[in-house]
Amino acid sequence: MNPTTRPATLRRLLGVAALTCSLALVGACGSDDDSGGSESSQAIEELGENEGQVSILTWPGYVEDGSNDPNVDWVTPFEDETGCQVTSKVYGTSDEAFNLAKTGEYDVIAASGDLSLRLVASDEAAAVNTDLVPNYEGIFDFLKDTEWNTVDGVNYGIPHGYGANLLMYNTDVVKPAPTSWSAVFTDASKYAGKVTAYDSPIYIADAALYLMKHEPDLGITNPYALDADQLDAAVDLLKEQRQSIGEYWSDYLKEISAFQTGDSVVGTSWQVIVNAIDQPNIEAILPEEGATAWNDTWMLSSQAENVNCAYAWMDYIASPEANATATEYFGEAPNSEAACELTTDPNHCDTYHAGDEEFSEQLWYWRTPIAECLDGRTDVTCTDYSEWTAAWTEIKG
Repeated sequence: MNPTTRPATLRRLLGVAALTCSLALVGACGSDDDSGGSESSQAIEELGENEGQVSILTWPGYVEDGSNDPNVDWVTPFEDETGCQVTSKVYGTSDEAFNLAKTGEYDVIAASGDLSLRLVASDEAAAVNTDLVPNYEGIFDFLKDTEWNTVDGVNYGIPHGYGANLLMYNTDVVKPAPTSWSAVFTDASKYAGKVTAYDSPIYIADAALYLMKHEPDLGITNPYALDADQLDAAVDLLKEQRQSIGEYWSDYLKEISAFQTGDSVVGTSWQVIVNAIDQPNIEAILPEEGATAWNDTWMLSSQAENVNCAYAWMDYIASPEANATATEYFGEAPNSEAACELTTDPNHCDTYHAGDEEFSEQLWYWRTPIAECLDGRTDVTCTDYSEWTAAWTEIKG
């Protein structure tokens, strides 16, 4: 399928809103259990009869029932197979999803790494017994038991699709071909007014990753774990970059347009955007420093009223057939080799580096910055997302 035919599904708008509580302050996020053994950490041991319905909170493009495009429907086969009628609610930001999840109106939640652990910390996510999800076994091993879907050995979800934030550039203008993120940082002035960057505080992690590789004396070992001095260094780099930025983007359509007109010639992008532009002079690479990225997780609400149908959905969407259809439609890497064998585009998984563990090891999947340093340091306090949000406002001016 041509990516340009699905405008609604790509409006992921992965920008993350201000974070109001950190995982280090679980009590402030709604947990009254000081023992660390809340009921939500105890996964069910067996399933019962399907309840006949399931409510899903989701990113756009993840739960398609034909209403957006009559030719795009993987919900109806699920309903026919299980008897679970699907209702879904689309959200635009992780902060919005967090607030919606707290209402208890949803059984299953599709969560990126900046949301998943917030749900766990606030006891809004229930542990998942992967033995009750037969299709879990076929998922790529490197997506399992990760820092964004597993806590203290307890699994809280089923991995879905994933993708990297790439460096996209116009080959007619950006010469020689870049190999490093320096094209948008230290060398950005060469393309002043035509540099673009993702419009979100989480983009600070991209600057931190660059500094981690080029200024080791700063001591950055995880781009989501920045103490005050490290955050200041990232902010300084982004303020310098700001002088060359033509525009920040969060709407993929605007980035497509800017590259097509030449208003932007270099900046952060996604593979699906490169595909949508489909011009020989627009290319994208994974720079030598690696990149930030996302991997989404299907999570079970701790307030789920339809647990059996929720498990049925998590197993179904992890199946090779459904996962291939959903991830190809959205524009990301599927979660299993079997799914790769079922994509309509035989090159889809090669294009998105699905199953390429070496490629994945170069990615820093989104995490929510919290005061308790994610890199394991205990001698300092790290900056949390509220501080990143304030810094981003300062950067943009």
